[in-house]
Amino acid sequence: MAAREAIKNHYETVEEGPVETLSFSGAAMPVTFSGTVGLFTPAVKPTAPVAVLFLSPWGFEEMCTRKFWRILAEDLSAAGIASLRFDYAGTGDALDVSDDKGLSIWSETALAAAATLKSLSGCERVILVSQGLGSAIALDIAERLHAVEGIAFLAPTISGRFYLRELSVWSKMIDESMGLSEGQREQSDGIWVAGLKMPEQIAADIRKLNLASLSKFPAPAGLVLTRPGRPSDAEFANHLKELGGRIEQAAYEGYDELVSNPTIATMPLGAGRRVVNWVRSVAATLPAKTSRKATRPARAEPLVGDDFRETPLRLGDGDRMFGILCEPTGVRTGATAILLTTAYDRHAGWGRTTVAMARNLARSGIPSLRFDTANVADSPPQPGAPEQVLYSEAQYRDVADAFNLIEARKLLPAFVVGRCSGGYLGFQAAVHDQRCSGLITVNPYAFHWDQNNSVDEALRFVPRSLETYGQKFLQVETLKRLLNGSVDTGSAVRNILTSLLRRVAQLRQPLLDKFSFLSREHATVLKGFNVLKNRGVEISLIYSAQDIGLEHFSLHFGRSGQGLQKFGNARLTVIPDADHNLTPAPARAIYVREIQTMALRLGARRGSAQAATGTAAQVKSQKYVGYQAP
Repeated sequence: MAAREAIKNHYETVEEGPVETLSFSGAAMPVTFSGTVGLFTPAVKPTAPVAVLFLSPWGFEEMCTRKFWRILAEDLSAAGIASLRFDYAGTGDALDVSDDKGLSIWSETALAAAATLKSLSGCERVILVSQGLGSAIALDIAERLHAVEGIAFLAPTISGRFYLRELSVWSKMIDESMGLSEGQREQSDGIWVAGLKMPEQIAADIRKLNLASLSKFPAPAGLVLTRPGRPSDAEFANHLKELGGRIEQAAYEGYDELVSNPTIATMPLGAGRRVVNWVRSVAATLPAKTSRKATRPARAEPLVGDDFRETPLRLGDGDRMFGILCEPTGVRTGATAILLTTAYDRHAGWGRTTVAMARNLARSGIPSLRFDTANVADSPPQPGAPEQVLYSEAQYRDVADAFNLIEARKLLPAFVVGRCSGGYLGFQAAVHDQRCSGLITVNPYAFHWDQNNSVDEALRFVPRSLETYGQKFLQVETLKRLLNGSVDTGSAVRNILTSLLRRVAQLRQPLLDKFSFLSREHATVLKGFNVLKNRGVEISLIYSAQDIGLEHFSLHFGRSGQGLQKFGNARLTVIPDADHNLTPAPARAIYVREIQTMALRLGARRGSAQAATGTAAQVKSQKYVGYQAP
């Protein structure tokens, strides 16, 4: 794949003005249109008279492909081809809308995106690259654009009915992988996957889809990447050939590894090369065009919703990361929340929860910044940084750049909020950056990570608490999986033994000292907590009752958290009936309420020195509170 550093310059010709050459590097250029956010990646050296519009899949599949789309866009740019990625109405960073129009509302967003791409790139003709449900959108808008030179179908959704049944199975598998009990799963009507509900009218329209009945192919060329074990994909490709299209067909190598889990997803670089080469081959059949006229600049105006205003932006040296600044349209009353991503999930959050959280905070007068750290979703990697960025010290710089932005916009004080790996990063950022006034960390797996340990192995064999292992062992389904060999018993046994060792070490300090790797971790963690205590940084620790992170917490502070009492700046909340992702609505409500409380308390420090002194005294007086949340 072409090097990301190849993106250097962006040309722009305004129709009634002179040519303006812009410096371009780092993350794609955010633009806003039709109530949504797009990411425009200009060509390094424009050589093709065509631009690419990406049409995403939906839900969990979209989350898994987010980073893959960015890599494709960067490689197309290096090949001289501009592109645009965007969120459909009511998804991702887009404003919420009514679903009365059904699937057509997403087609309307796509049509607006195509018009925006033409105005930004100066290219009149486009190529559509789609995956999953995006394939149906591609065929719908191609009929109306009349300027589509080719359509790529990656793992196309051919039968709407089969697709919805597949989503139902997918949803159950995802919930099982997260350790959700049947009672914790979303029980309401409709299509739910990974915390996202498909709008009912859109689901009704999808049920009617049947691409196999297509009677005309609306483009000269096509590419179909077929999934393993899906004969309908190959049949669809053959059907397109019968319709007279210049159709190429190839295997979608790496598809299963891409969509299994965004945390451990492997980018299908071979399939990516196939797509880029196909786009280039289509572009080569078109007459060369030496001049382009962009009719609008690549600029993002704020999206204004119900009592909030969101500004898409780039941050960091060289504008290397992408994020969204969400601010209240009314009076600001609280400190700014820096909302960190979890693992490789995009900044919109699991089930789009971070978007909902940010907007609810803004309605309470609390600004926030959500962004993708380097090499996550829409932010390219740092040069020289490891490919595996989770639990890496390279991410400290990302959070420092977020504080730089907040400081430059006069939005201090600020605090960090993160879950799981984001909670670990939040703790480390709070320790390292004196501008951090508070920390909320949810279900952090650990507070210290030995950089010699393999993150990849830890992610593939995520341990669970002893209680969770015990409950699962008593389930008939688990026993069946053990018997048929679908459970990695070796990893499970290692995880159980590690948990037992930590439990024993909690009981007797001499045992903790005997195991050097545990004693080093313990000393490092306590040192960090002392740093935050001495700086008066307010700390809120939130755990699900059976989360594996409690094993690590208990190692340092005891099973009941009694060791936390000497840290008067810290507070502990344990939520009884919640999973690692805080899926149940009551658990999420506790989380949001804790953020609001801290933001308003820290926000009171703004103004006079007297107010700052009073707030510090208030924080200091809040002793350790360990309780089971209702």
